[in-house]
Amino acid sequence: MANTFYEPGEQRAAKVGELFAQVASRYDLMNDLQSFGLHRYWKQRVVRLARPRAGERALDLCCGTGDLALSLARCGAAVTGLDFSGPMLQVAEQRASRAYPSRLGTPSRPAPQYIRADAQRLPFADHSFDIVTVGYGLRNLANWEAGLNEMRRVSRPGGRLLVLDFGKPDNPLWRSLYFGYLRLFVPCLGRLVCGNSAAYAYILESLQHYPAQHGVAATMHDLGLANVRIISLLGGVMAINYGERD
Repeated sequence: MANTFYEPGEQRAAKVGELFAQVASRYDLMNDLQSFGLHRYWKQRVVRLARPRAGERALDLCCGTGDLALSLARCGAAVTGLDFSGPMLQVAEQRASRAYPSRLGTPSRPAPQYIRADAQRLPFADHSFDIVTVGYGLRNLANWEAGLNEMRRVSRPGGRLLVLDFGKPDNPLWRSLYFGYLRLFVPCLGRLVCGNSAAYAYILESLQHYPAQHGVAATMHDLGLANVRIISLLGGVMAINYGERD
């Protein structure tokens, strides 16, 4: 039976928006529980690979509650976090206000700024950012290739593009065990913590329709990105795709 929140085509965005509106208040807690806290380490890997420097501009797409945006900002980059979910952005704004007494931060440590927009149609000019990241968001777009192409468009020459998301392990046995975990344990945890099992059963449903790390890497090559590579995490359970604007 198809998941309540997975709807291909034009209704995809509305369904995904409904999902995140329902889980926004418990999203960070669920990330800690379902990953046993490892998502924090994986996001720090993204930041280290991005190599943010003071004075650079960074864009975090599908920023959710702001984990990556805050981490990039702590390194001195001027960060814009973008998401289409109002409830998720509200949580991100609250977290930023706690981290930065001044809304704008300081000249050496600017606070991240958040905007609501569509990752498939970015409201920025070509060559605007030194770093473009997306964590657990490309898979949720109606057209993930369009989202990746937009990441390339707004990156500057030499800019770093990074995608963190659920992966598909190459090892068949490990993949079967992992999918079983997503099918059985994660929805039960979602029901217990958020009162909604379908919102977390969605992860596996969306992953099955997504080409994961190898498909993203192939498209990065097709877009002409340089130094394309896959950083496999936990045997491919998670993955970081990396590329540079040539």
